[in-house]
This record gives sequence, C-alpha cells and structure tokens, in this order.
Amino acid sequence: MHDALLAIGTRKGLFLARSTGGGPFEVDPVRFSTIGVSAVAIDTRSPSPRLLAGIEYGHFGPSVMWSDDLGGTWQEAEQAPIAFPEETGAALERVWQLQPSPSEPDVVWAGVEPGALFRSEDRGITFSLVEGLWNHPHRAQWHPGGGGLCMHTVLPHPSDPKTIAIAVSTGGFYRSTDGGASWEAANQGIRAPFLPEGSQYPEFGQCVHKVTGHPARPERLFLQHHFGVYRSDDFGGSWTSIGDSLPSDFGFPIVVHPERPDTVYVFPLKADMDRTPVDHRCRVFRSDDAGGSWQALSTGLPEDPLHSTVLRDAMCASPAGVFFGTRDGEVYGSRDDGESWFTVARHLPDVLTVRAAVL
Repeated sequence: MHDALLAIGTRKGLFLARSTGGGPFEVDPVRFSTIGVSAVAIDTRSPSPRLLAGIEYGHFGPSVMWSDDLGGTWQEAEQAPIAFPEETGAALERVWQLQPSPSEPDVVWAGVEPGALFRSEDRGITFSLVEGLWNHPHRAQWHPGGGGLCMHTVLPHPSDPKTIAIAVSTGGFYRSTDGGASWEAANQGIRAPFLPEGSQYPEFGQCVHKVTGHPARPERLFLQHHFGVYRSDDFGGSWTSIGDSLPSDFGFPIVVHPERPDTVYVFPLKADMDRTPVDHRCRVFRSDDAGGSWQALSTGLPEDPLHSTVLRDAMCASPAGVFFGTRDGEVYGSRDDGESWFTVARHLPDVLTVRAAVL
C-alpha cells in the first residue's frame, strides 16, 4: 500500500492529513491558522512533490505559497506571485484554482477572482496574466455569481499544451486551442432556467459550478451547473443533460474516478437558497455509466440530518481515494470507490478545498 497525503484548505488555515501504507489518516497541526486557504494543489510531476496554497491574508490580500518538503516549511515569492498589470485597473481578490499542467513540466495555471487566468512557468512561484482571455469581448459582460466572479475550473489537455478550458461563474465554459491566445464560449445545450423564456440557451452567461474530466478520455467532460448536470463528448462542443434521475440536479462539486473515465461523483443539494442536502441526508451519488444512472452512497456517513454544504472544490478523487469536506468542518474519505466511508477529520473550520495524492 502507498503513502497518501490529503490537503484540506479551510477558512482558517490549511490541514494536512497523512496515511502510511494504507493506514488511517492522521491530521497534522494547522498551518496558516488565521488565514483562509481557498486553493491547494499537490504537484507530483517530479520526484520531489511541491505543495501550493492559495491563501488570503485579509487586509494584506491574497497570495500563493509553496512547500517542497511536504508542508514542513513554506515560501513565498518576494514580489506578489499573482498581480494584475497596472493598465487593467483590476486587483486580485481571491485565488480559486491552482492546476499543474499535465503536458508542460514547469507550468502551473491559476484561476482567480475577478474572472482571470494566470500562467506560471516556474512551478507556481510567479504568474503572468493570460491576456487573450482577459481581453475577450465577453468578459465585460460576465457577472458575479453568489461566490463572486470566480474562475474556479482550469482544465489543461493531458497531452496537448495548446488546448485548455476554463469555467467562470457566471460567464460559462470557454476553451482555447492556441495556448490561450484566443478563446471561444462552449456552452451549447446548457440551459439557464433563471433567464427569460426563449433565451435560456445563451452563447455564454451560464452559472457553471464546476467542470471535470479524465486524462484517459480528454474529449469527455462532466459539468455541474447551477441547475443541471451535463456531459460533453467533444471537449465542450455540445452538452447533454445527465441529471434527470438524481434527487436534485443542483450542487457544487463534480469529480471523476481516477481510473475509470465513466465513473463520476456528485453531491446533490436542495435547489432553493437552503443549499443543504436533499432530505438533509448526507449522500454522495455515483454514476458508473457516464451519467446514464446514479446510485446513492452513504455507508459510514452520518445518519443525523445534515444542514451543511459541500462546496465546489471540497471534493476530489485520486488514487488515494475519494474525499469531501463540509462547511461544518467534517472531512470524509472512501478507499472503495464510495461504497463505504470513514471520517478523516472533525470540527475543522469550514472546508473550502480538498486535494489528495499518492506519494
């Protein structure tokens, strides 16, 4: 059995949980104890893994820090790692996503608020604005969702460095085939029921909550929308609804099994402003046929009513297992594809992001 690392970003600090030889996870003391950690990444592309954390200093603003000793010590660039050029008139509000590129060894992408994409060529130490997306004519018409104008999804193609996709609330899903120089909206088939009749399938403006895919089948993507769960079989060229048999097609996270491209997980929530699980039952739903059917998974999860939420980045699937955390600070994991669950941590601050890796 392998050793595993779980990185849990919360509104008050970063918690690292470690498992040795498939044993139970043990949670380290908190890092950045009074600081929000909105994004984490575990970069295992080289023999020496690097941890990245998007942090929120409060009055001093957001930043990115890195660790090359699995969280023992942390470093930060001398100048602001992510900063908008002065001529944009914009200021960084939050780092929403840190995503190592699978096809370029030293490249790390960052999705931020307000709705922008940054690229690093030194493994996440310093970043530069992707101006092709920032200057896209649609950007001026993007409007913040409930969580802000957040670029929460960055999907680099697993083998083609020129192809990359992003999602922003509430701009929608966009893709580029020239390394980010130009972009096209790719939202065909995604219904926006909050818009007036006759205009519910716009070119852009959808409230996308999260998008995911699998490197073995890069053309297939899964998307959790504000109202709807969708699949694309052509890298976003068109989308088909796959959420009709779920108890609710509203939710935030969506993740794909690390080895099976047709297996996808969601956490359905009530579609009203309550934002709690359907019937207040803590259940993950899994499809093993790319969304054709779904089954509820709850063995080992709390049976008491759950009045909390799982946020868009607070669920992950990796060779270490499937994990998710709630806004009331509970973190759960599964090593058997969701058939049974165990508790990783309890009583943490509200969980914003979860990432896991085998070391």
